[in-house]
Amino acid sequence: MLPIFLKTLPFFALIAVGYLAARYRFFSEAASAALTRFVFYFALSAMLFRFSANLSIAEIFDARLAAGYLWGTAFVYGIATAVALFRRLDVQTAAIEAQCAAIGNTGFLGVPMLAVLIGQAAVGPIILILSIDLLVFSTLLVILVTGSRDGRMSPAMLRTVGMGLLKNPMIVAIVAGLAVSSSGLTIPDPVNEFLTLLGNAATPGALFAIGASLASKSAERLQIAAWLSFCKLILHPLFVGLGVFVFFPVTPFQAAVVVSASSLPVAGNVFILAQHYGIAPQRVSASILISTAVSILTVSTVIAWVSV
Repeated sequence: MLPIFLKTLPFFALIAVGYLAARYRFFSEAASAALTRFVFYFALSAMLFRFSANLSIAEIFDARLAAGYLWGTAFVYGIATAVALFRRLDVQTAAIEAQCAAIGNTGFLGVPMLAVLIGQAAVGPIILILSIDLLVFSTLLVILVTGSRDGRMSPAMLRTVGMGLLKNPMIVAIVAGLAVSSSGLTIPDPVNEFLTLLGNAATPGALFAIGASLASKSAERLQIAAWLSFCKLILHPLFVGLGVFVFFPVTPFQAAVVVSASSLPVAGNVFILAQHYGIAPQRVSASILISTAVSILTVSTVIAWVSV
């Protein structure tokens, strides 16, 4: 485990640098927001487009891998939802808590970190996981929240879901890259070098942005945040592991990538959604803060476990 921990340490050290820079006002909240937009709309999108354009759909989509990840993620989503409803929370708050419990920071942390730690062959499964999180579970959250408020499904709800997907640069980058790949076109060398140069900014930029964003997070509702962090860091990789190793077995390498990605801390975009809908943003904020801090140890443990 120690060698894996030492390999992951520089990534979390970059997060710590971002946190300290924002915590001590060297990096303002406006600067943090601007950096996040740069990574989200430019650097990470360039990286995902280049990866997708150089992969075939067969290298990304694997039915058994998708089924194993979906099974494990849905199981944890269901556990968190059941516990929330048992505590007499409303449907929309239960949906936000379930999102914390089952959706990791695959875009900002998983893509840049795991591609380096595990290798470029990990990119296909990571893109598959990211696509499932965005297309299935983010859509499910919008449907549950909007449906619980309106009391019914409506064309406006479906329009909101569709526009949300169309405006997400990660989805656009993946789809555009796969379109280029499927067409058989070759990206010209100058364009490929441009995408590589811009995409290389994603790793340090995303990690620094994660840290800077954590400086503005509050650690309220610690008991609930600790439970949701436990779901995300322990239960999620455990049940995804059952999915890809036992119920829908895939190759050991694929399973290792998916379980490693499942061990990532709570995704930052859950806070954005919670803030947008006005649903328990402090609870989500605390979950992101705690899960990210604890993941310094748990992520390396999980990667070491699945790499044996």
